[in-house]
Amino acid sequence: MTASNTARQEAKEIFLHALKAVDPYSAVRRFLNVEGNLLKIGKDVRTISSLDLGAFERILVVGAGKATAPMAKALEDIFGKRITRGIINVKYGFTAPLAFIETVEAGHPVPDNAGVEGTGRIMELLGSTSAKDLVFSLISGGGSALLPKPAPGISLEEKQAMTKSLIACGATIAEINAVRKHISISKGGQLAAKAFPATVINLMLSDVVGDRMDVIASGPFTPDMSTFSEGSAILDKYGLKDVSSGIRKRLEMGAAGTLAETPKKGDQVFSRVQNIIVGSNILALEAAQEKARSLGYETLILSSMIEGETREAALFHAAIAGEIMATGRPIKRPACVISGGETTVTIRGKGLGGRNQEFCLASAIAIAGASDSLVIMSAGTDGNDGPTDAAGAVVDAGTVSRGTAAGMNVSEFLKNNDSYHFLKKTGDLLITGPTNTNVMDLRLILVSDRNRS
Repeated sequence: MTASNTARQEAKEIFLHALKAVDPYSAVRRFLNVEGNLLKIGKDVRTISSLDLGAFERILVVGAGKATAPMAKALEDIFGKRITRGIINVKYGFTAPLAFIETVEAGHPVPDNAGVEGTGRIMELLGSTSAKDLVFSLISGGGSALLPKPAPGISLEEKQAMTKSLIACGATIAEINAVRKHISISKGGQLAAKAFPATVINLMLSDVVGDRMDVIASGPFTPDMSTFSEGSAILDKYGLKDVSSGIRKRLEMGAAGTLAETPKKGDQVFSRVQNIIVGSNILALEAAQEKARSLGYETLILSSMIEGETREAALFHAAIAGEIMATGRPIKRPACVISGGETTVTIRGKGLGGRNQEFCLASAIAIAGASDSLVIMSAGTDGNDGPTDAAGAVVDAGTVSRGTAAGMNVSEFLKNNDSYHFLKKTGDLLITGPTNTNVMDLRLILVSDRNRS
């Protein structure tokens, strides 16, 4: 086995080990412990708060996201028949066997009618609550698209078109969600308002850089830090002229003060809400580091907050790889550099791919012809990269030459945003299937010993 083949296999092992550390089921179980009627909330044995379950007449469960089904399974295993009713919205195929909580499968990243209907039912359930109810909210990545109830005067089709435009222009998730919050009635703290005065325990699996609670799934139970004016400014920033007049009008009316803002910090609707992040990208990176060390690598976690244009991030990572091979800095080989976060792709072509595949294709060009001891991986922890069946890819110094031998021009494929078809032909795609978790992306640079095989 060549050095690159060994490193490619080890990259996959490291990635799979990292996924186990952010398993949604385990994350919820780590934070909740029931002893009789006493609910202790806190990571492992460190209690943050506690509640007397006997003080509540009903336990209700709501939620949305790609990882929400296994989170719900954890709640069922903890509370069983104590759960009165529950409704969660998940992406198609991202399910788990549940006995007491109803699952609605819906569209992501572009919302659909199933998501709208499921959100309506969640809001109806929350609207029936009183101070005698305990509500568990289970929020994970993808939750914003899966809670798409449009505001009055805005159609689902208008939201779909706007979502596609914002994704295509390279807007960040924080920017996309700032707009979504103000053209919806289910985001930006509005579900907290609907549930008040019930007690809400909002458990979140973070898929956003910096773990901003108001950005995770557009913060349905958290104070909103964005405004109508910010939403309008974002559309102007990217020159989105095709956004519907209905969306423009609502944002302008809100900015003028004609419409009420989303609930902000200090609003009484949050007085009975406890927001807790149970899993995040840094946990995955730390687990990747642990596994890499066990395989004999020197390790460095670069950052869990990598953002920006995907191709630029790829060049930066490739430069680090080159420095390691040339000078042994910032760490000596065998080296494993780990990073996380979420980059963006400005779509100019008509090909197929996702940010991780595009990162890998751009990286492959940058490292073409280098030592066969170098491997670069980038993958989404949810197992889905863009509208494809791949989580990402693992590339090496021979990726471009394999594509050339197959009659492909790598520059043309990158220009057309068609990383999927190039990497499929070269055998570099990483396909895991749905992982039922989502804590952004994980990237690896592996530089093996020169003689390792």
